[in-house]
Amino acid sequence: MTRPIAKNMEIPVADGEGERYSLRMGPQHPATHGVLRVDLELDGETIVACTPQVGYLHRGFEKLAENKTYAQTLILTDRLDYIAAMANNVGYCVAVERLLGISVPLRAQYIRTMVAEMSRICSHLLWLATHALDIGAMTVFLYCFREREILLDLFEELCGARLTFSYPRIGGVRQDVTVRFIDELQRFLDIFPSRIEEYETLIDTNRIWLKRTVGIGKVTGEEALALGLTGACLRGSGVDYDLRKHQPYDAYGLVDFEVPLGSDGDIYARYRCRMEELHQSERIIQQCIDQLPPGPIVGPDAPDLVMPNKAPARIEAGTNAYGTGLIKLIRDRNLYLSGDVYVATEVPKGELGFYFISDGNNRPYRMHIRSPSFIHIGALAAIAKGELIADLIANIGSLDVVLGESDR
Repeated sequence: MTRPIAKNMEIPVADGEGERYSLRMGPQHPATHGVLRVDLELDGETIVACTPQVGYLHRGFEKLAENKTYAQTLILTDRLDYIAAMANNVGYCVAVERLLGISVPLRAQYIRTMVAEMSRICSHLLWLATHALDIGAMTVFLYCFREREILLDLFEELCGARLTFSYPRIGGVRQDVTVRFIDELQRFLDIFPSRIEEYETLIDTNRIWLKRTVGIGKVTGEEALALGLTGACLRGSGVDYDLRKHQPYDAYGLVDFEVPLGSDGDIYARYRCRMEELHQSERIIQQCIDQLPPGPIVGPDAPDLVMPNKAPARIEAGTNAYGTGLIKLIRDRNLYLSGDVYVATEVPKGELGFYFISDGNNRPYRMHIRSPSFIHIGALAAIAKGELIADLIANIGSLDVVLGESDR
């Protein structure tokens, strides 16, 4: 038996074993990092049960893809994890290339690796800024946006966009990098290690930060694997799994970098993994600049993935012959293989996978997206149980979720 005490709260009548009550946090809540609702069962301030509710941002990307060509679907991937849109673009292109057997020139592979790591830094900086703000640190929020703005300017220099890029292409990239872009990126790399030290100086040993993160939200390696965690959430628990290293794609197999690992599996361990990843991303980008080879930026065997115009170019008198558009459609149809494939890449939040079923057409028969944020939100139920309400806010931040790729 319960009695309502507020719009989003109800409390049971005391039954002699203490009072428990329900609290609905969100969906419009600044600490849920998007439109996420969390239904809580509380005993005082201790969480007895936590039930995440997603779906408030549903946009139907997977269904939309069935009615678009492979090339047209690329723009939808920008809107998944819109904090790291470039990494989504690269992941989608790698998956389609694997499905269709398309090769990518070496120069384009290096460029895609470079921009994917720039996207990783952008994502981690926004994560650190908002995660710290959740816990009560204001200054690091401003510091992170200072460097992130430089990278957004570089993206704008590269492709004219700052948030949704659609820069990679199936078989390569849209346009080549310029000397000016490389010079500006090199200047950023020269100052970035010292800026990371500034972030760490602010919070790394701050006693408030340590009390809010050390020993909170602990997940063992076995539990992390059972929950399906990937990215820093998995590596913070000591599991060495990074697709860039273990299943290399683009130029990741040609550069040298380390996979940061934690051991305690708590919020602080996940934080330290991402901070070390900032250093490794800087290291990867520097190698991409130093090793960038000459050559084309789009592969020669990449088909025209946009359907030709089926309207007749010219109809001869007394005939029903169509123009070259339909002939090209018939000739190119055999470029699209039938079958299915699952391809995953390592995006800033974890493993982003695309599962395609192809019936030989120029658009997927079915497409499913394995998004890390959706998996991590589901894990919140197990991680938050037995902890305090304030720890829930810190746990959500440490999982680094974005609802755009969850409600897909």
